[in-house]
Amino acid sequence: MDEMLKEFVVEALDLATNVEEHLLSLEKNPDDANTLNALFRSFHTIKGGAGFMNLQAMVSACHLTENLFDGLRTGKVPVTPLAIEAALQASGFVADQLNELSDGTDPSALAAMPDELKDLLNQAIEGKTEAVPAGAASAAVALDAAAPQAAEPAIGAAGTADGLDWEALYYAVVPAELAPPRPAASTATGGNNANSGAKAAATDAPAAAAGRAKPAGDKEAKATSGSAKDESIRIDAVKLDALLEVAGESVQAANQASVLLEKLMQFKFDGAAATLMSTLAETLGRASRYSTELQRATLSTRMQPVGRLFQKFPRMVRELARDLGKEVDLTIEGAETEVDRVVVDSLYDPLVHMLRNSLDHGIENAADRVAAGKPARATIFLRAWQQANSVMIQVADDGKGMDPQVIRSKALSKGLISDAMAQTQEEALQLIFLPGFSTKEVASSVSGRGVGMDVVKTAVEKHRGTITIESTLGAGTCFSIRLPIELSIVPTMLVRTSGAALAMPMSVVERVVQLPEEFEAVGGAPVMRDQGRPLPVRSLGQTLGYEQSEERIGIVIAAPQPYILAVDKVEGTAEMVIKPLTAMIVAGITGTARSAEGELVLVLDLSFLMDGCRAAARLAA
Repeated sequence: MDEMLKEFVVEALDLATNVEEHLLSLEKNPDDANTLNALFRSFHTIKGGAGFMNLQAMVSACHLTENLFDGLRTGKVPVTPLAIEAALQASGFVADQLNELSDGTDPSALAAMPDELKDLLNQAIEGKTEAVPAGAASAAVALDAAAPQAAEPAIGAAGTADGLDWEALYYAVVPAELAPPRPAASTATGGNNANSGAKAAATDAPAAAAGRAKPAGDKEAKATSGSAKDESIRIDAVKLDALLEVAGESVQAANQASVLLEKLMQFKFDGAAATLMSTLAETLGRASRYSTELQRATLSTRMQPVGRLFQKFPRMVRELARDLGKEVDLTIEGAETEVDRVVVDSLYDPLVHMLRNSLDHGIENAADRVAAGKPARATIFLRAWQQANSVMIQVADDGKGMDPQVIRSKALSKGLISDAMAQTQEEALQLIFLPGFSTKEVASSVSGRGVGMDVVKTAVEKHRGTITIESTLGAGTCFSIRLPIELSIVPTMLVRTSGAALAMPMSVVERVVQLPEEFEAVGGAPVMRDQGRPLPVRSLGQTLGYEQSEERIGIVIAAPQPYILAVDKVEGTAEMVIKPLTAMIVAGITGTARSAEGELVLVLDLSFLMDGCRAAARLAA
């Protein structure tokens, strides 16, 4: 892809994503002038870039939508459901074309603007509240009004014989502080064609009207926008990943050098040798600090707010709720929470499945909700927050909840489990993650094929995450996802068992305890009382298949069902650069790392620890 086209696609996609968020906000607050102005500017900017790239279908769609928002801003056109729907479809068309370009489609192969979209936008511009069939007389008038943009090569006074709006393009790409004052609409209508003059006024007057309404705010917004562009650059993600890997290796090398120096300092040095060793120690300390700072700075470039992901869902929820005949609000909290960009990218499909599942299975229709004493309009909450070294993401609804017994019976009837499995409520709820599980008898376009929630758990565990469920019949369901904030560097506790060096994520470590010589037994299994509660004791060495050893140190694991993990000894804590296992799959192991001494360390899988170190009991594996 051409570099200029690539740059345009990246920036325009950002604008198109923000447009959907603004449109859904406008639907709730139709009198919000700031939102109207932001929408107008977004479409105007995309139109300018598209014109420069000669993307005529995109120019036509943006131009009509720009006219619509001109009418909305000036009050000539009311904010109706039809206007919102037309703008959403236009933004969807623009986003689809941008995504096709991003995937490598040649610009000449892009589809033309659909006539249905053109009709819908023109009807919205005319202030209609409901869409009129294309064959009706009023639609014919709308098509006639749209003709200058689509058919005539000259679009208003600013247009030229090549069909490009060069004046609009100039003001879209030149910073406001460098551009000369824009001519008034009345001086740009020199043609004899009334339609041409009207189109020029529709293009130029809105900017002047916005300047009259809020001159100071507009200048401030433009100045801020220019400043933001000057202070940011776009870098290929592959280059950032390579930089992070080098930074991580430099930290490991500095740590190993520090350990070697510490061992070397045990010997006695005199005279010049002692001075040299002192200088070496100081230099290595400084190198270690700088390499750590470099690693942290590099990591921060990979961090993105989850709001970039969350803002994609309000429109999806709105449209799916409408298709299902349900009234639903999506409430987003904690959009500013930052997490590794790889996590952000990988969470889209799982969250789509969870939201669709909540809408189809969890939320009742309005009549059933009123009969149950609930508000007719349901609410789905999408939350994110940071907890220690993890990020928590919740999808919760106030629907009908899940019945563990019904879920277990369905899994039994499908032959997915045996009668001895999933005896507790927590285990029964986890059955929904089994491949092929669904409570629906007939699959629909939304759900029922038994693949959605399986995809969710697989994606979460792929990034060393866990997912838990809480549900109350008649009150609703809450899915909680725990993921590491940083994927490449994980704070760990170093332990040793049966001679093997192992590391476990600190996010699951509650505390370390001394184990007694003998344990109580419950059902033949060892149990130890910790702070008054009986917790099962499990041997890490035996769980991983190592030879039996004298394990007298216990680590209390903060899992949904807490337990104590027995090891030989605890060797401290460290931030490890994790290398995932790619050539093989080992139960309970997620990757490898190097200790400060250079020793190879196996890193325990977070989901394995959260499931109680029982690989055979992980129903969704």
